[in-house]
Amino acid sequence: MAKGKNVLTTGDVARICNVAPRTVSKWFDNGQLKGYRIPGSKDRRIPLNELIRFMRVHNMPEDELSMGNLRLLLVDGDNGSAEALADTLRRRGGYDVQIVAGDFQTGAAVQKFNPQVVVINLLARDVQARSICQSIRGDDDLRSIKIIGMGEKLSESECRALIQQGFDAYVSCSTDASELIKRVEEITLA
Repeated sequence: MAKGKNVLTTGDVARICNVAPRTVSKWFDNGQLKGYRIPGSKDRRIPLNELIRFMRVHNMPEDELSMGNLRLLLVDGDNGSAEALADTLRRRGGYDVQIVAGDFQTGAAVQKFNPQVVVINLLARDVQARSICQSIRGDDDLRSIKIIGMGEKLSESECRALIQQGFDAYVSCSTDASELIKRVEEITLA
């Protein structure tokens, strides 16, 4: 049902939770289920991550989600290190991982691969991390995608700047797959 979708309608959520659409609207309106309204409309949209959180808080069965693996897009100009990291993320995290090397490829992959998480190597050549982040944050259909900045020995001020720019999290060591998996889990299940 929800496979491949990052954002769901109230009808989608009603089918998944086996309730009436008006029940989903009540959950939304009283703040139990978070999401957003379509501008100029009464239609509501619920990010998939929010629905998962809601279902777990209320001990609801997740069988209807049929989600498959979490899709992670790795943006990195160094194909050798990116491939090694991707293999580790597939093996240890169980993620579907796709690698892209530049800004144009990132835009195309976000539309086609539909990732839940985008990880950007901040030091990669031909990658404008801030621009990618702004493009994703500026598109209502992509707003639920989580973005992680990956660098080397990031200072406190650099970390704060990333969050202010719209990144959801950061990793200070681009070769530490354990830390990256931890961050992915934190931001997708929060």
